[in-house]
Amino acid sequence: MLKLTLEALQIVDAIDRLGSFSAAGKEVFRVPSTISYTVAKLEEDLGVALFERSGPKVILTAAGKELLKEGRHLLRAAGDLEMRVRRVASGWETEFAVGMDSMLSPIALKEDIQAFYQVADQTRLRIVQEALSGSWEALLDRRVDLLIGAAGEGPSGGGYKAEAIGTVRFLFAVAPSHPLAAIDRPLRKDDLRGYRAISVADSVRQTPARTVGLLLGQETLTVPDMRTKYHLQMAGLGFGFLPEACVREALATGALVVKEVEEPRAEEVFYLAWRTGEEGAALKWWLERARRYASPERFAGLVPAC
Repeated sequence: MLKLTLEALQIVDAIDRLGSFSAAGKEVFRVPSTISYTVAKLEEDLGVALFERSGPKVILTAAGKELLKEGRHLLRAAGDLEMRVRRVASGWETEFAVGMDSMLSPIALKEDIQAFYQVADQTRLRIVQEALSGSWEALLDRRVDLLIGAAGEGPSGGGYKAEAIGTVRFLFAVAPSHPLAAIDRPLRKDDLRGYRAISVADSVRQTPARTVGLLLGQETLTVPDMRTKYHLQMAGLGFGFLPEACVREALATGALVVKEVEEPRAEEVFYLAWRTGEEGAALKWWLERARRYASPERFAGLVPAC
C-alpha cells in the first residue's frame, strides 16, 4: 500500500509555501495538531526527515525538496483529473478562478459576477489578485483558470493562449516635498540613485521575481500593491512610476508632482490569457464576457483611481 497520500502532499506543499505549520493549517482547514501528526507520520513511513525545524519556522530538507519537486506535479494532475471528471456530468467547472493583476480593480467585474451567478450551474467563483509575473505563474500552476489583465508578456514555453486587451501609461511622480521635485531638468540615473524607490513586490512563488525601474544597489521599499505605493509616494517616502489614471487627482491637487526622466517607463500591455486545451462552460462564458474589455473605454474601467 502506498504510504504517500495526496492530502499529505497538499500539507507539505502548504507548509513549504507559507513557512509554518499553523499557516498551512489555516489554508487547508486543519488544526495544527493534525498538520503535525500528518507530517510526523509521513516522515516515519518514509524513513526520512522532510523539514528542518527552527522554532515556528520550518524549511525543507533535501529529501523534502525532492518529494515536493515531483509531488507538485501529482497534485496538479490530480486536480486536473478531478475537474475533468466533474465536468463530464454538467459541463460546468465545480470551481472557477479569475486572476487579475493587483494594479487593476476586481470591483470593475461586479456586473460580470452578477450575470455569471444567474447562469452558472453551482460553480464556485474565486477572484484572485497577483502582481507582475505572479499572474502568469498562477495560471500555469492552475491556481487560476483565466487572467483578465495580466501585466506584460507571458513566459516562454507555451501552454496558454493570450490576447492583448489594453495598455497602461506610467508617470514618474514624487511628493512636492521630495528633493527630486526641486530638480528643474529631466532626472538622470545619478539623480535617482541616492534616494529610496518604492516598488510593488512580484507575487511569484517559484520563478525569479520581476522588478521594474530599479537601479542596482538602490535602497528600495517593497510594498504589496499599487495603492500602497501611491499613498507612500504622496507621503514623501520614496519615488517611482505610477499609472496615469491612479495619480490624476493627486496631480490636480498638487499632492504629487510629475517629473520628466531620461529613461521613462514604457506603457505596460495587459493580456487576457487562459490555458490551452480547456473547454469548460465557465471558461467559455468568462472568455466571451472578458473580451469586451479589449475596447479602450472598457479597459479603462479596470484601472482604478488609487
